[in-house]
Amino acid sequence: GPVTAVTLIALMPELGHVSPKAIAALTGLAPFNNDSGRRRGQRMIRGGRRRVRRALYMAALAAIRTSPRFKTFYDTIRARSAAAKVAIIAVARKLITVLNAMLKTNTAFQT
Repeated sequence: GPVTAVTLIALMPELGHVSPKAIAALTGLAPFNNDSGRRRGQRMIRGGRRRVRRALYMAALAAIRTSPRFKTFYDTIRARSAAAKVAIIAVARKLITVLNAMLKTNTAFQT
């Protein structure tokens, strides 16, 4: 709650001004290719702002427990045979894109 809000306000001045893909990349929640030549590696999150990513991870855990919207999204990802941490990161990315859209349109969160 308050720690995540302060972290986002202090470390993400771009929030509300950039695209969803860009905000995910800035926070380090966007998957990047690990390819070289013919080899196709697994896509992983990397880069970005570590403190923001850690705060969003904890916020995603709380959102999964308290918000039916994020709980169903988490369950859907888990049903597709994704690992639990992959699903939590997906929820964190969804959370930051929702926050970005809320600030861009100046609207409140709707469950």
